[in-house]
Amino acid sequence: MNSTSWHIKDFNPQLVASVAKEFGVPNAIAKIMSIRGVVDRDISSSFFTPKKNDLHDPYLLKDMDKAVKRIHQQKMNNNKLMIFGDYDVDGVSSTAMLYKFFQSADMNVSYYIPHRDIDGYGLSKRGIDFANSIGADLIITCDCGINAFEQIEYAAKMDIDVIVTDHHKPEKNIPECIAVINPNRKDCDYPFKGLCGAGVAFKLAFALAPSLSVDPESIWQYSDLITLGIAADIVPMIDENRIISHFGLKMIRAGTNIGIRSLIETSNLNIDLIGIGQIVFWITPKINAAGRLGEASRAVKLLTSENPVYSMDIAKLLNNENEKRKIITLNMQDESMSMVENYFLDEEKKGIVLFEEGWHSGVIGIVASRIKEIYNKPTIIIGIENGVGKGSCRSISGFDIVDALDHCEALLDGHGGHPMAAGLTINQKKIVEFREKFESYCEVKIKKEDLIPIIYIDAEIKIGEINSRLINFLKYLEPYGPKNSKPKFSSKNIIVEGNPRIIGKDQSTIKFKIRQEQSIFEAIAFRMIDEYEKLISGRLIDIVYNISENHWNGKTSLQLEIKGIRYSDE
Repeated sequence: MNSTSWHIKDFNPQLVASVAKEFGVPNAIAKIMSIRGVVDRDISSSFFTPKKNDLHDPYLLKDMDKAVKRIHQQKMNNNKLMIFGDYDVDGVSSTAMLYKFFQSADMNVSYYIPHRDIDGYGLSKRGIDFANSIGADLIITCDCGINAFEQIEYAAKMDIDVIVTDHHKPEKNIPECIAVINPNRKDCDYPFKGLCGAGVAFKLAFALAPSLSVDPESIWQYSDLITLGIAADIVPMIDENRIISHFGLKMIRAGTNIGIRSLIETSNLNIDLIGIGQIVFWITPKINAAGRLGEASRAVKLLTSENPVYSMDIAKLLNNENEKRKIITLNMQDESMSMVENYFLDEEKKGIVLFEEGWHSGVIGIVASRIKEIYNKPTIIIGIENGVGKGSCRSISGFDIVDALDHCEALLDGHGGHPMAAGLTINQKKIVEFREKFESYCEVKIKKEDLIPIIYIDAEIKIGEINSRLINFLKYLEPYGPKNSKPKFSSKNIIVEGNPRIIGKDQSTIKFKIRQEQSIFEAIAFRMIDEYEKLISGRLIDIVYNISENHWNGKTSLQLEIKGIRYSDE
């Protein structure tokens, strides 16, 4: 594990001074605004008050006109169409949204969510067979299909048309079908490339609304579902994603979707205060649990249900399955860390590939993320079953994991994804050779300094500067996510007051109080038990932290969420 480097984000002092004067705000707030490019009144208005009308024209997406024409034909002929969604949150939420949308347009619609172990990832022949069996002659994919060349040819032989809606990085060629709607097509000039799969489906609904006699304003009722996909897929929280999430969070807090409300209730969260962070850590894992340990279609049933009793039954079931998933994940994580410590004794290795017979394909992605976080190296976790390896890949900043897999594609049966996250399938006999080739690629492409984790700090302040004005400003910055991350602050020469307490099921979280001059705050350090010694040393420390509110037993208090600790005199 590498030590962490702390960097103050680059800023223009003159611009900060200008923002501070223009808006009459303290220096720390001016720094945060200038770093995000919020430097004048016009930008400020659109940033802090997102507007629905600022969404881009959906017809700027290549092939959108072709998709609309074909779906309108489907409506006119009253023919059946089937939505094929991926089994993760993004695919499930986009499927639920389009299903409800097409129902509102009185269309003959059904859906299919693949089984992770039986169908595998993406558009499957089994799903196409299902479409054929129910008489559907049009399939619309959600969050998948961009590389489904063979499957789309298979559908064509059954006279089933396919419209692909996806956001994953395409291969060199695009499948030949009715339409391929993907902002990340090289030949697509759409101004915002950061849409998730649900976001692409949302744009399709807006484009379709006039031809299907649907009020475009009514489509915003599904923004809560799209927000689930945005949160789960960790896409940039700027541009259209920020606008959709702004209104989606309002819908979620209003509790209009019974399924989402049931998931929140099983998490014992205050629905009035829910944000992207709570959705990522408490809600989306339960939706994912449906597909990780069973049938993901249950999640679509939950998100489209109008029956509170039925919804709560499914929500409780998914909550229980998520608890089982946590145990499986923890065991796999422990095994993986043991492998790393034994196999990667040579610290020069810059990539991690781990594999094991019987590792559950439903949790390899979570474990890959954890191992990547711990060691800050590109990580691939492969579970093997019946001679076939299914792998989940996670990357570090600046290293495109899809390019790495492209380099090794001769050894793979299939692969695809984003620069930061991808999946693969491989014959068990080729895994060792693949690991060697992947490690060699990492050795060439990654510098030693790239492996040092960096904490980027927005502003250095004294903790006495934390006041109601700063807290309110931080609330206006929401929703948080990539490209609009929650600001991190640093403070120096901090005293630890009293005795820190170790808490949590795994005893890895520390609660303690800090003091600087006359200001005292509660602090919490999640999964930072390795830093305990610094807190009881009696020495002054420097800290990096987020400022958050802790809601407990009906009471609200400020809390510093610690991200880094070091001795002040080092």
